[in-house]
Amino acid sequence: MADTIFRSLCCAPPPGRTGKTTQASRRASRSTTLATPLTHSTSKKKVLVPIGLGTEEMEAVILVDVLRRAGADVLVASVEPELQIEGSSGTKLVADTSISACANEMFDLVALPGGMPGSARLRDCQVLRRIITKQAEDKKLYGAICAAPAVVLMSWGLMKRKKMTCHPAFMSKLPTFWAVQSNLQVSGELTTSRGPGTTFEFALSFVQQLFGDKSAADVGELLMMRLGGGRHLKKEFNKIDWSFDQTPRVLVPIANGSEEMEVVMLVDILRRAKVDVVVASVEKCIQVVASQNTNIVADKSIGDASEHTYDLIILPGGAGGSERLGKSKVLKKLLKEQKESGRIYGGICSAPAILQKHGLLKDKIATAHPSVINKLTGQVADGAGIVIDGNVITCQGLGTVMDFSMNIVLKLFGHGRTRSLAEGIVFEYDKS
Repeated sequence: MADTIFRSLCCAPPPGRTGKTTQASRRASRSTTLATPLTHSTSKKKVLVPIGLGTEEMEAVILVDVLRRAGADVLVASVEPELQIEGSSGTKLVADTSISACANEMFDLVALPGGMPGSARLRDCQVLRRIITKQAEDKKLYGAICAAPAVVLMSWGLMKRKKMTCHPAFMSKLPTFWAVQSNLQVSGELTTSRGPGTTFEFALSFVQQLFGDKSAADVGELLMMRLGGGRHLKKEFNKIDWSFDQTPRVLVPIANGSEEMEVVMLVDILRRAKVDVVVASVEKCIQVVASQNTNIVADKSIGDASEHTYDLIILPGGAGGSERLGKSKVLKKLLKEQKESGRIYGGICSAPAILQKHGLLKDKIATAHPSVINKLTGQVADGAGIVIDGNVITCQGLGTVMDFSMNIVLKLFGHGRTRSLAEGIVFEYDKS
């Protein structure tokens, strides 16, 4: 089924996007927004994504974001006593509701993210066990990724006589006869996958099963996915050394309307690489509502973050979020100091347009999301998803962000750590 999904995707540049989810933005045409869910002839599908302490944040957020873009009504439910949970790599998310509030609800799909101890927290939740057991009995869609197939579904006896896969570290826990070494396995109502690096494929499979091939292709196009899962082209100019004698410190500013997948993938991968990452809100509150209505809690305010210097400052995209980042005087000052000191900075998706506005791309080769690339007045690298020019790194967004983040790790630490990290998240590492 994975091959079917990706054969149906095209590589044409996606339409523009916005980080706003107002009624006006929802009425905007698909040619001008990525935040607006696609419309379908079918009735709206209800999806449950449970999360707990130690849930893998990339897996949870990508699932939620992709399914919401497809038009699904996705409910994020906490299995903890509180709605706010901290993911396996330290990102703080706020669920929409508690799992107990979902006990009597009916869902078209229940999808379990992995991570440890997140998977164990899901396993120990009796309300969730009843929900997903009934889901399986009613022959409705359910699935799990990473550690969750082995830790949760196996424990509950919900994978009998089903082909299945999971994270390589947990494959030994699966019955040998039924275990398969594939990124994605669909077996009747059950879908399983291997890890953070396969979550787009996992999520698009659900889009296909809920809404059909065309919807999966449309969403894949919006996400800038590559046909057949190929790598995005990287171009590097004016190569310089990014290595440091101390642990690199990275600032990731966020705002209402920031693209949650871009924020979470970047932060998760860098923290896995043992980078000191600070997520700072430019809003009055440290909790922001991202472009697809995921609630993210920053580590601190931009004012508090400005008391330190950073080896890298990376701006996530999301049209609404980028606009708000561009209005932050504190962030503008930090970026100006970053450029004057020769330290590293960059932007994802629509954010390079903000760097351009602040004069930070002068004499630099860059790229950006197709919807804003005409705002870059300097040289643009044709056909490149990721561009590095000396101490500046930019990318087109969404489907390029994992490659973008891995290239930062590569520049900071070299091939050894990057290869090990890629294996851990089940991501195809581009050694070039």
